[in-house]
Amino acid sequence: MGLDADIARLLAEQARLPQPATPPTLAQLRQATDAGLRALHGPVEAVARTADFTLHARDGAPLRLRVYWPSASGRPQPALVFAHGGGWCLGSMALYDNPCRALAVATGAVVISVDYRLAPEHRFPVPLHDFCDALAWTFAQAQALGLDPGRIGVAGDSAGGNLAAAACLAARHAEGWGAAGPPAIAHQLLLYPALDAAMDSASFDRFGEGHYLTRAAMAFCYAAYLAHPAQGRLEQVSPLHAGRLAGLPPATVISCEYDPLRDEAEAYARRLQGEGVAVECVRVPGMVHACIHMLGAAAAARGLFDAAGTAVRRALG
Repeated sequence: MGLDADIARLLAEQARLPQPATPPTLAQLRQATDAGLRALHGPVEAVARTADFTLHARDGAPLRLRVYWPSASGRPQPALVFAHGGGWCLGSMALYDNPCRALAVATGAVVISVDYRLAPEHRFPVPLHDFCDALAWTFAQAQALGLDPGRIGVAGDSAGGNLAAAACLAARHAEGWGAAGPPAIAHQLLLYPALDAAMDSASFDRFGEGHYLTRAAMAFCYAAYLAHPAQGRLEQVSPLHAGRLAGLPPATVISCEYDPLRDEAEAYARRLQGEGVAVECVRVPGMVHACIHMLGAAAAARGLFDAAGTAVRRALG
């Protein structure tokens, strides 16, 4: 279908904004991204309760989490450990408060949002290690949090989808998980994930300009995340090119029709399916990258949550 009319208006408004005379600093870019996306969120989504926790990452640094319970229940609930987007260098747990509320409501799962440390101050693999440490903590605290340890999955959007996919690959290895060993991840929910540092797909050529996420912005993010471009060939950075995908958790991969990352997300779903992994791939029509933030700007952005909710409720019960 064509570009959603509300999204088209949003893109036109953004195109008319004056461009700065000099490139913004990283701090200015973070502030502008935060303010710009918050303005698109719409009304706050209601959940039963939230709570913040702080744990210690493997190097001793404090790592914050926010847990969202969509409803009160006396029975153990399914859960999703969530990594936010922002190219590994932007975004935060605070910015993603309303999207995580909406995701918890849509899926019926408890959402554990991870405030992992950002690049370039903390380059690869620190954000991935932080996410994996939060995942291990969630399994260890499942009973206290009211979770069913047999129904804990991972989730993330954009760069967060990259971290979620990479965590599933990391869980195949015994190293780095402590005495408890690697977690038994029940599902992976990948929302328009970044899975290929090469950025050479046809959708990058078609939608890499004028459709919210640009090729230049994605290149900036990879440059911030990686200490050296050669790291882009690692499976933890480019899961699409992992040597083997067999045995990974069942997956839901959701792409957006007008997103530069569309083709790599859908190619990953095909690879998973080809190697025997149960996978559902859904393309949200008319949508652009980052539509998890756009419920207040485009009613059709709800389609992302509808697709995620249907798939996760089916997968985790």
